[in-house]
Amino acid sequence: MLALAALVSPAAAAPASASAPARAAALSAAPAASGEAAEPSAAAEGLRLPRPTGRYATGRDTLFLTDHARPDPWVPSAGPRRLLVSLNYPARPGTGGGPAPYIPREEARLMLAQRGLDDPAWPGLVAATRTSSRTAADPAPGRFPLVLLSPGFGTPRATLTGLAEELASRGYVVATADHPYESTGTQLPDGRVLTCAACDTVDAQPDATARRKVLAAVSAGRAADFSFLLDRLTGPAPAWRHARAIDPRRVGMAGHSIGGNAASSTMAGDRRVDAGVTMDGTFFDPVAARGLGGRPFLMLGTDPGHGPGADTSWDEGWDRLDGWKRWLTVRDSGHFTFTDTPEIGEQLGIEDPDAPLSAARSTAITRAYVTAFFDRSLRGRPARLLNGPTPGNPEVLFQRP
Repeated sequence: MLALAALVSPAAAAPASASAPARAAALSAAPAASGEAAEPSAAAEGLRLPRPTGRYATGRDTLFLTDHARPDPWVPSAGPRRLLVSLNYPARPGTGGGPAPYIPREEARLMLAQRGLDDPAWPGLVAATRTSSRTAADPAPGRFPLVLLSPGFGTPRATLTGLAEELASRGYVVATADHPYESTGTQLPDGRVLTCAACDTVDAQPDATARRKVLAAVSAGRAADFSFLLDRLTGPAPAWRHARAIDPRRVGMAGHSIGGNAASSTMAGDRRVDAGVTMDGTFFDPVAARGLGGRPFLMLGTDPGHGPGADTSWDEGWDRLDGWKRWLTVRDSGHFTFTDTPEIGEQLGIEDPDAPLSAARSTAITRAYVTAFFDRSLRGRPARLLNGPTPGNPEVLFQRP
């Protein structure tokens, strides 16, 4: 089999020397030897994300937004900054069209190709991954907290679909943003595909210190993206037709890898964000020395890769966080454990010997702890899961530096 490491970005996983999303790594995972057949997998029947577990059906809309106040930071000649945003939300059962698409085929092809996965059948399989959200569904009655999601550097927003659907099924509106020129591919509504100019900028830096500075700028730039997105979702004349479903007084943000750093960057500059989560993201843009105004923050990462002393930006960030906080690490996990990658990889017959945690456990842990955090932080609900280790989640370690 291929190793699941082929689907991850070593740059994002190696905080001290991060340079760009995986150009070579996949490269650490070669195809099975000639003549060795992959084991049978679900790919023959089509890929599917696990169904969400909440009580709501889920809908999905897509927004294409333009921030005329800012030029694109990576390709200024492209004009103003643009964002593609998926909105998952609690929906009325039985409304809407068919299942929302997972990812455009060309985005899937570019993501796989960058990781050395060039089976010609796979882009179509990944693009056709079945989701649980219906397009153009009617929203469920009520107003719901808003959660912003940001993907890893070089990674399409689609890879956080499973988490977005889970949160929507639990009663959250979820806005997941693609940041153009920061992903292997972002397909615009007119069919053009923007590739990762920011990756090229990182690659061009002469040393690790210079690369870290660029990655810090990525995080800070995403903070500006999300402040603009909040304006367009919760301000006057909102861009989303169902904006009344959002409760603007309850806003959280989570992200994977650099997207997790963007959660703290956004909170530092925008008081509207009440709580944040990083999922295995190095703080290239450090947590503000003054803290985050007492707002809660969850650090959820790999073990031992993000245990105390492993990524010093987490030790420093922990000391600066001045509100309710938790530092959790997950045994046998990998950098992409907290995304859809384990589910899709396992169905394609891909494994990562360095991250043996199963797809089912990866999904269950991510969903449970992220949801518990937002339930506590945005809804004031008890979250016993966050009080300490539990027998049902032996992989999850509570770090107390």
